Amino acid sequence: MPWTKEDYPASMKNLDPDVREKAIEIANAILEEENDEGKAIAIGIDKAREYIQSHGKD
Repeated sequence: MPWTKEDYPASMKNLDPDVREKAIEIANAILEEENDEGKAIAIGIDKAREYIQSHGKD
């Protein structure tokens, strides 16, 4: 089941809203390819932070 802005992993709770929204998007895309939620969450958070930082929103 995909995550949403209202329903996301607890590990994303304290993220900046911009980072969290991007992390949810990335993690959901990863889950379409594989079933490892833990890996999807970790990669989603990491890549979202990189994306937001590189786009000047950090």
